[in-house]
Amino acid sequence: MCFSARVEQDLRELSKRFKAEVKWEKFEDLFARRTAGEDIKLSRALERNFTHPASAAEQRTHDAIEDYKKTISERWESDIFTQRRRLGNAQETLALKPTKRAAEDMRIATKKIQTLLDRLADLRRTEPGENDGRIFPMTYAPVLVQGRDRTVIMPMRYTCRLGGKPANYDQRFPGTYNARRDNLSGFWNGVYGRRHAVMVVDSFFENVPRHLYDHRDLGPGEAVENLVLHFNPKPPTQMLVACLWDHWTGENAPELYSFAAVTDEPPEEIAATGHQRCIIALREDNLHEWLNPKGVSRDRLEMILSDKERPYYEHRLAA
Repeated sequence: MCFSARVEQDLRELSKRFKAEVKWEKFEDLFARRTAGEDIKLSRALERNFTHPASAAEQRTHDAIEDYKKTISERWESDIFTQRRRLGNAQETLALKPTKRAAEDMRIATKKIQTLLDRLADLRRTEPGENDGRIFPMTYAPVLVQGRDRTVIMPMRYTCRLGGKPANYDQRFPGTYNARRDNLSGFWNGVYGRRHAVMVVDSFFENVPRHLYDHRDLGPGEAVENLVLHFNPKPPTQMLVACLWDHWTGENAPELYSFAAVTDEPPEEIAATGHQRCIIALREDNLHEWLNPKGVSRDRLEMILSDKERPYYEHRLAA
């Protein structure tokens, strides 16, 4: 499963490279809804597209981002004030008579204050960070899809809710950010061969139990320890990751565009780490066919998925 990935989110660069139309109004809508209070996860790299707005829509999106940052900043500053008061009360109590509760309050308040200060510093920074383009399940990212007469770039949520599923499906079945290749004609049959997308990825991250990474069984009484591995293609290249998407609508709920990355059996170097799946990096000369699957046979689609790019994936333990 592709737990997390660093995704190319420079909309103008994507538009130039793939001769694609950016659906600016879709991005504007998402940022506006986030500012209005919806729980919509958007990355810093995506926000950076609107630092220097070049149109009225981009200016509105820029303003929504600034309003959101102001609201979040004020909320966190208020939380810091509350935790500092809690810390002060605990310190006063401990000075008079040490108690277990006061010691715990001091520990928790100190930790929360530092966490909030770190978040504020990150919110206010202007220089790019290496993880600004990193996405996780339930995060929105730009993907390439086929429009009526050309390729378009749209924001979609990385965790696919198929049309007709209930609104709480994501909570009940949180793994639908990946679509197993061996289940494309099963669970994903309604969108496979109909609604294809591509996510442009620099590298990806996977969760691996330590004992599998170490090629051993769990010891007696040993708890499972999780490692996060960061995989990078060598030579470095941007991968055109095969995805499926769908459009969900529900009563009294905003429409949802969402997608899942197609995964396959891992190459040897990934399997050797104890991980069981791998994303599929399409060859660029197969991109048009993948994004335009209407009339393409299932056999041909399987050939496209098999005829994938095959870099060597180096890995390291993620920080």
